[in-house]
Amino acid sequence: MHRILISLIFTSIIYNFLNANTLQQQILLAKNKVLPALVHIEPIKEVFSSGKRIKIQVTGSGVIFSPDGLVLTNNHVAEKARYVTCTLANRIEVPAEVVGLDALTDLAVLKLDLSNADMDSVPYINFGDSDSLEVGEIVMALGSPLGLSRSLSLGVISSIDRYFEDRGVMVSPFNLWIQTDAAINPGNSGGPLLNTDGAVIGINSAIIPYAQGIGFAIPISVAKRNLDDLITLGKVRRSWLGVYIQEVTPEIAEQFDLEKADGVLIGDVIESSPAEEAGLVRGDVILSVNNKEVNTPQELQDAIRDLEIRDEAELRVIRNGKEVSFNVIIGEMPSDESITSEEKILSISAGISVEVVSPEIAREAGLSRARGLVITDVIPGSSADDMGLRSGDIILEANRKEVSSIAEWEEIISKKDAGDTLLLLVFRSGHTYYAPIKIEEVD
Repeated sequence: MHRILISLIFTSIIYNFLNANTLQQQILLAKNKVLPALVHIEPIKEVFSSGKRIKIQVTGSGVIFSPDGLVLTNNHVAEKARYVTCTLANRIEVPAEVVGLDALTDLAVLKLDLSNADMDSVPYINFGDSDSLEVGEIVMALGSPLGLSRSLSLGVISSIDRYFEDRGVMVSPFNLWIQTDAAINPGNSGGPLLNTDGAVIGINSAIIPYAQGIGFAIPISVAKRNLDDLITLGKVRRSWLGVYIQEVTPEIAEQFDLEKADGVLIGDVIESSPAEEAGLVRGDVILSVNNKEVNTPQELQDAIRDLEIRDEAELRVIRNGKEVSFNVIIGEMPSDESITSEEKILSISAGISVEVVSPEIAREAGLSRARGLVITDVIPGSSADDMGLRSGDIILEANRKEVSSIAEWEEIISKKDAGDTLLLLVFRSGHTYYAPIKIEEVD
């Protein structure tokens, strides 16, 4: 009896050892497949801070996906980059240019300049399949966390379809995030998430600050869908309806007298969009697109994405308790013009830095409500300094127009040239006064 028991224990130990050894080998093989194509990225960015243009260096990661040196990374790593240096797995440094950017999926493509590196080609990876992932699969994150290049962390997939309302880089309309507990830190951004077969199934992108074991990657299926546009056009062309949408919760269904919480609610309709031209309005609930039911914002986005620009689509909608149909000519999503405006802002200055007035700042300043922008910094010797503006002053208007967001402020500045006058309505010590300042060119 004792011999049988000892034999069973011994067999169990050997079995567990072999399984552990097999997993160890899988991890090493997977890592060795992808590591040669891993890239450490160091962009030099020009940003607008404290009223002037400054250069900053950041770090990120990427993965090479073509023999001639195309690199997939995050938009937030590559955007605003003036110069990009990439360190390859063999520790050779090469310059790179930004080929394409897409903020809505947080993806970007770089092209390595191999001309001075004595290389005709570079190691590259093949993409895997993120559509067949399962919760619990073992995954690895490669990258440069906190600048520590060629790092690997191990974990599992915690969720395959995490959806967020817009939250900073957690862009929701075009991503269902892969959530993983594999350690992801600043610098991992843009690096590959791979499975135990060594297939890249995601691009590491985001974390929730102060959380542990909660990281997010962009499914590689999203990247594969958009690569052609990023490479050939430098952006992603998208079919566009032109509505802001939200989930129909049971509470919303009750308020709109819906029998059940089906469909997708239109929260707003963009002016001159295909939706407005077709007659859709705020409060409409979209039930289907070309007879395909949609019950989540993601399903509606997917249904529109699958249509070609200028296609006609039939939308079944509930309005005021009645079901009606609308024919919509699908448009092209407008390009984000913010980059063009920002380029100009970088070359001119109002001599001040501002931030949105919070309720706390409003109370301290004696404002009846939170409005305007508070000055956080004034450049010595600037026109704003000459006019006596100082930190803590609150700007209520610029050129006789109310300003309550950074976007509104930047739009006003972008329309100015050096030497133009900007008339500010300033609140200080319980009263307002006008302060004309000169827009100045930044060296």
